[in-house]
Amino acid sequence: MHRRTFLQTTGTALAGTLLTDNALAAALAGSRKRVAMVGTGHRGLGMWGTSVLKEFGDQIEFVGLCDINPGRVATGKKMLGVKCPTFTDFDQMMKQTKPELLIVTTVDSTHNEFIIKGMEYGANIVTEKPMTTDEKKCEAILDAERRTGKTVMVTFNYRYSPHRQKLYELLRSGVIGTVTSADFHWYLDVHHGADYFRRWHRRRENSGSLLVHKASHHFDLLNWWLDSDPEEVYGNGQLNFYGKNNPFRHTHCRPCPHKDKCQFYWDITKDERLTKIYVDNEKYDGYHRDGCVWREDVDIFDKMAVQIKYANNVQVSYSLTTYSPYEGYRISFNGTKGKIDAWIHEKQTWEMEKFDEIQVTTNFGKRELIQIPNTEEGHGGGDVRLRKQIFNPDGKDPFRQAARSRDGALAVLVGIAARKSIDTGKPVKIADLTSLKPQAQRV
Repeated sequence: MHRRTFLQTTGTALAGTLLTDNALAAALAGSRKRVAMVGTGHRGLGMWGTSVLKEFGDQIEFVGLCDINPGRVATGKKMLGVKCPTFTDFDQMMKQTKPELLIVTTVDSTHNEFIIKGMEYGANIVTEKPMTTDEKKCEAILDAERRTGKTVMVTFNYRYSPHRQKLYELLRSGVIGTVTSADFHWYLDVHHGADYFRRWHRRRENSGSLLVHKASHHFDLLNWWLDSDPEEVYGNGQLNFYGKNNPFRHTHCRPCPHKDKCQFYWDITKDERLTKIYVDNEKYDGYHRDGCVWREDVDIFDKMAVQIKYANNVQVSYSLTTYSPYEGYRISFNGTKGKIDAWIHEKQTWEMEKFDEIQVTTNFGKRELIQIPNTEEGHGGGDVRLRKQIFNPDGKDPFRQAARSRDGALAVLVGIAARKSIDTGKPVKIADLTSLKPQAQRV
């Protein structure tokens, strides 16, 4: 029941029974969705903490926060300004607080543990991408969802930004006929790209590699745009730039003796928020948010190329580069009647006008340029739209943007298959990884 309706229908009764202020507060709180969060890092506290409270504070209440780092979870509670208890023991939180909704924003390789346990404790799940990092964990999540009857929602915010929605519409309009192939190339710059090699993401055991952590976003877009499931994957990848590919290194930036000559030196203490979340609490677990990008324990790829065959016979060439001088991507859809192209600029050293541009060119015809404003914050406005669909849905989803466990599974399975292909030198079929069977057209 919405809080306003609750007040209108129960106001007289409450007054008549002379409830105390504490009882009234408890009654009002009971009308809001009970939410708990595990993982109180920068992403969780920002995207799923502060922003959710600001936008839907009258519809939800945080009943528990959990993190393996006691200092960080205490910091998170203070940053959010909530009164709920904090925990370092996940089971204790779930038993004590009994949330209806659990938000999972932990290290990628642990998502499966909290997703599965959360459903077994009776909560529906909102999980950050990637849903998980290998095929066995993926299968376990799908099994648990069927067994418990609960729902897993995967937060693919990229689906919600206006220019990507426009691409979805154009592909379904028939303007370029039947899509036969696509070329998709993503560039992370030397600031954003490097950050993955500073953090826990640099280890495959934590992130599944950037083919899973980062590229699952991109593979989900392809699956959604093409309205089909990936069937077979072949990959190439190497570590050519970061990690061992440098003559000097250290543990992390702050005490580094090479800071004067390292272009990647980063002073985390200039960021007050990150200092409070990480630096002030690293004494509890030893995690350095400003880890050295040249550390020899880096075992993920920094350049990747993937060939994907879809069940509807669309062929895709994809690449991800993590040390580019600018950030963004190029996407091209080739069809029987024409072509759709876009070069989306996300960050660069030169000034750009505040719009994203899509070019539609028809065979034996003319070119049309479509300009879409990109002045909104949060991944082009995608973050706000995603949160609204999760916390205040209107029951409508005309562009099929809401992502569930099957979407999350297929997105990571492309990355998992590509990773396996790189390791073995052989193509990998998606159907050989889990019980999911690729569909030529999504229903």
